[in-house]
Amino acid sequence: MRRHLYYTRCLFLLLLFTALLSPWALAQPGTTVKGQVLEAKTQKPVGFATILLVQLPDSSVANSMMADEAGTYVFEKVAAGRYLVKASRIDFNTAVSQPFAVKGQPVQVPALQALEKTTALKEVVVQGQRPLLEQQADRLILNVEKLNTAGDNALEVLKNAPGVRLDKDDNILFRGSGSVNVMLNGKMTYMSGTELSNYLKSLPASAVSKVELIANPPASYDAAGTAGVINIQLKRELTKGMNGTLSVGTGYGKYEKAWAGINLNYNLGKFSFYTRLNTGHYNSYNRLTMERTIRDSLYRSVNFWHPKTKSVNVVAGGDWFIHKQHTVGLMLKGYTSPENTLTTSNSVNYDVPGNAIGSVQMNNPRDVASHNYSLNANYKFDIDTTGRSLSFDADFVRYRNGADELFTNQYLGAAVTGERELEQLQSFSDAAIRIFAVKLDYVHPLGSNWKAETGWKSSWVQNDSDIRFERRQETGWQNDAGRTNHFLYDENINAGYLSLSKKFSKQLSFKAGLRAEQTISEGTSLTTQNVANRNYWELFPSAFVSYSPKDDHQFSTSYSRRISRPNYRSLNPFTFYSDPYTGLKGNPFLQPSFSHSFQFNYIFKGFQLLGISYLEQKDFVMEVVRQNDVTKESISTPQNLARATSLSFSSGGTLPVKKWWNANLQVQASLNKVNTPVQGEQYNQEQFSWDLSTDHNFVLPKNFSVQIAGYYSSPSVSGLFQNKANYQLNLGGKKTFLDGRATVSLKLNDIFNTSRFRAHLHYDNVNMYWQNEWESRRLNLSFDYKFGNSKIKTARNRRTGTGDEENRVSK
Repeated sequence: MRRHLYYTRCLFLLLLFTALLSPWALAQPGTTVKGQVLEAKTQKPVGFATILLVQLPDSSVANSMMADEAGTYVFEKVAAGRYLVKASRIDFNTAVSQPFAVKGQPVQVPALQALEKTTALKEVVVQGQRPLLEQQADRLILNVEKLNTAGDNALEVLKNAPGVRLDKDDNILFRGSGSVNVMLNGKMTYMSGTELSNYLKSLPASAVSKVELIANPPASYDAAGTAGVINIQLKRELTKGMNGTLSVGTGYGKYEKAWAGINLNYNLGKFSFYTRLNTGHYNSYNRLTMERTIRDSLYRSVNFWHPKTKSVNVVAGGDWFIHKQHTVGLMLKGYTSPENTLTTSNSVNYDVPGNAIGSVQMNNPRDVASHNYSLNANYKFDIDTTGRSLSFDADFVRYRNGADELFTNQYLGAAVTGERELEQLQSFSDAAIRIFAVKLDYVHPLGSNWKAETGWKSSWVQNDSDIRFERRQETGWQNDAGRTNHFLYDENINAGYLSLSKKFSKQLSFKAGLRAEQTISEGTSLTTQNVANRNYWELFPSAFVSYSPKDDHQFSTSYSRRISRPNYRSLNPFTFYSDPYTGLKGNPFLQPSFSHSFQFNYIFKGFQLLGISYLEQKDFVMEVVRQNDVTKESISTPQNLARATSLSFSSGGTLPVKKWWNANLQVQASLNKVNTPVQGEQYNQEQFSWDLSTDHNFVLPKNFSVQIAGYYSSPSVSGLFQNKANYQLNLGGKKTFLDGRATVSLKLNDIFNTSRFRAHLHYDNVNMYWQNEWESRRLNLSFDYKFGNSKIKTARNRRTGTGDEENRVSK
């Protein structure tokens, strides 16, 4: 298997490098256009001005760049045609050249004469006024800084995003599906399930800038995630000099919490350094109540988790702008989260009249050590000023999780079988995941507002999960062969893509792409000798159209086909027990699921009047509970189910009710259907549901403000789970001082303590009710302070590059 992976990736890399770096890809005819920007009165150079090369007659921007310190600029390889040049800087009026023709000879544009604004300041403070929700052609953006998130973490921030919810185990659901790809600053987290949830809990909300919801990502994104992509953008200042933010806070619900963090940036122009350190102590709880009807008896279990976590999350890196064409970056990320958890469970058996006839009491102390670190190296080459660029990324990720547990089960009454009254088990688990990925992307303008993009990515995953169970016997601790398992998993994914985009006019643009992905994997259980191999190719088309007949109206529609591969833990054929009667077992024979996704949006003045989304999933993976009526065990196993569809309508945005009152509203209605055979019987479920979320900000005198926020989710369907309604109301206040640098926030989450997960499962012999409660009602107090340079020097602005580069440096 490993030798096969080696030869496959070598051949794939050779073919991709040959195609991407062939001479025709790097050659383009044209000539140069150059000039200089001068101050009209003194004739001194106007350095670092923004220069636009405008093509006539449609006034489209053919290229853009930043002038150097002497005010000079050079556009290379400009195609034949008619153009003019515009120069702008924040303290000068825009200067425009006379139209000129490019026919083949170099063009020297007469010096542009820029007039200084009479109201120009030596330093200008940048204060962006963004709405809570921004609708772009291919994504919906939640600007987190518009919310009062005092004491919240990054996972809780996601619950404010339209269409995003958390399930009973804190897994992220988007558009009603758990198959969503979560990225940080445009880069894969390479985590899912519990690992991802724990990592996001270690990130304070104060570190998050915005959340991008991308239902149909373009071909340059990984095809993973049938519901789409959620990209979490973390804060990063790009102004010159040193700046940063300091955050501290404390909270209390049922138990105490405390956290602190610092975000530091140091920009020297050619060098930019950044670091972020967050640490916290979280004492919390989780209570899960399950009621299972087995024949004529009722089994009621109450599981109580009491985890105490101390987390440290650190990011450090830098960027070196070697030349205006070359940028190199390096980023190191580390995360550790030791946790001590005491879990208690009381499972009581009731007869038909309702009398308690037996019970099992469990005590489970658990020590967990989680470590994760990753290294990213990146390079970008801006080949010329026409927009051609080549970028390269290499990532290495290592994740390790170890746990030591002791189970003591006390059997009473009718629960006693075979004179078993006391049972003791202990387990030792160790899971190590190594991931290496390399990616190359190339952008090539084709003229007449056409642009081609192509690229390649390969990733290699090695997962080694080893768990050992021992049972207490009269002779001491003995291995429990039925619960011990060692699982190995290797995976190689190779992908290539090509996309073409065309801007027909200011009103109409189009983009279409095709991505091909090859998946080669092998899963081996050393304990059972079960081996599962996969080797398949799949194609993933995508298309986007945006039309804006007027400035206030925007129509967009998109389509994509996507894939969801099983996460590594789901493939491990081992049973993890939460109590003596309840467990979770992996399935090494899981197949990938595929989806077709359509989306339409109509935006009027930045408000989403209508959004229509359709998602169809085939072979989607969902937990299926198998119940043994004799042993009373209920084991949940992920399985491929046949078909699920979701049709959604949404509307929302910012409503400026009054100058002092700003309201944000989001409404969504969905029709969800599930049609699949389950345990030999056909299961059909259909449910209409709706969600409402609203956030109101009231501006008061002396820099005070009050926020009221809440949401309501009606009963809904998620796979086989029939979810009940959920709602929450929050109240908060903020005070800014020290010229806006300092902010004190107070927030009470879930005032009436109503937020909880409630669901019902009913099929075959399974009749189960879930109710999961957590520390949703909390009072949090936080303090944030911005220090260092928060202003843009008029003479020292610098080019920050394209959106992809900004994602790369915003770590």
